[in-house]
Amino acid sequence: MSRAVLAIGSNLGDRAAHLRTAVAVLGRCVRHVSGVYETPPWGDTEQPSYLNAVVLAADPAAAPRDWLERARACEAAAGRERDPARRFGPRTLDVDVIAVWDADGRPVVSDDPYLTLPHPRAHLRAFVLRPWLDLEADGELPGHGPLAALLNAPELAGDVAAMTPRPDLSLESTT
Repeated sequence: MSRAVLAIGSNLGDRAAHLRTAVAVLGRCVRHVSGVYETPPWGDTEQPSYLNAVVLAADPAAAPRDWLERARACEAAAGRERDPARRFGPRTLDVDVIAVWDADGRPVVSDDPYLTLPHPRAHLRAFVLRPWLDLEADGELPGHGPLAALLNAPELAGDVAAMTPRPDLSLESTT
């Protein structure tokens, strides 16, 4: 059984609806969905705040690249348009493949430019680590260690403090 951690975020339009679109498009492979956090923009600060969450997914037939194709399908369903001039710019939906484990539970490591695993900047992103920690208290980012330890790093303190839980928003699939 291939397992994946997917980070979802939106800061344009109906942000919660875009996150729900991702959960719906992922469909039966969704095992758990974190709570939603409102977060300041990262990397390019001249844009609206984001809603972020994490999805734990599993599929016995999925190869690592299949997770990326599913992520792109989610983004397409939400009308994502990429602006090469603004790598970290606003978007209707962003779905990142953070980590993948193979059928034997081993983390997949890849330096392929098409799909680098684990995600090369996940250890620096509180908006990925915090929702993931909510789902897996003993979770670990392959190659970087326990989520709780990563979140306690001094360089993430400001980002963690700026995150606002949104218990009023639920992303659980109704399908």
